[in-house]
Amino acid sequence: MSDALVEPNGLLAVGGDLRPERLLTAYANGIFPWYEEGQPILWWSPDPRMCLRPEQVIIARSLRKLIRKQQFQVTMDRAFMDVIRLCAQTRAIDPGTWISPDMQAAYCELHRLGYAHSIEVWHEDILVGGLYGVALGRLFFGESMFSLQSNTSKIAFVFLCRQLQQWNFRLIDCQMPTEHLSTLGAAEMPRAQFLTLLHSYYDKEARVGEWSLEPGLLLP
Repeated sequence: MSDALVEPNGLLAVGGDLRPERLLTAYANGIFPWYEEGQPILWWSPDPRMCLRPEQVIIARSLRKLIRKQQFQVTMDRAFMDVIRLCAQTRAIDPGTWISPDMQAAYCELHRLGYAHSIEVWHEDILVGGLYGVALGRLFFGESMFSLQSNTSKIAFVFLCRQLQQWNFRLIDCQMPTEHLSTLGAAEMPRAQFLTLLHSYYDKEARVGEWSLEPGLLLP
């Protein structure tokens, strides 16, 4: 990890492929792919790292009120392909988007194998928000989220945090800092500290397979 570049921050390697075994090995070592379509695959481990402990999620008063209205239905692993497709589409105006068709196919395969998971937010049976990521041991590595209605990605994130807390997950890796994630409680952590936590938790008992929200989930 000492070979990571300072500029661009955290670039480790170029090339390779997106086979499940390579992706899982990368995540187990704090590395993730991030590249634009037409580029070779770029592998990153930035310093600092944006992270959140599930129990420390911040839920604004307005978001609590929205959740309590129960106008949205939240599910897990019900529409993984649709979630990753909508994450890609809603970022299509961004020339730096990384969710290429190859990336979509790779993470759909990880989902089929039970390692990648999605959270879906529905309104009147229409998918209006969600997120997806990869789980290893007691860690969840967030990849992307989307909202088609105001705050629906935040609702997905809150439900994810509450469920992960119930399952005794210890850390959510948010990768890169964003204001959106900061409002939910995520904060920057030195890479060395992140890697120490990663190595402590990634080899714990894994929850591989299809996920679903459990009854009695503690919500705002």
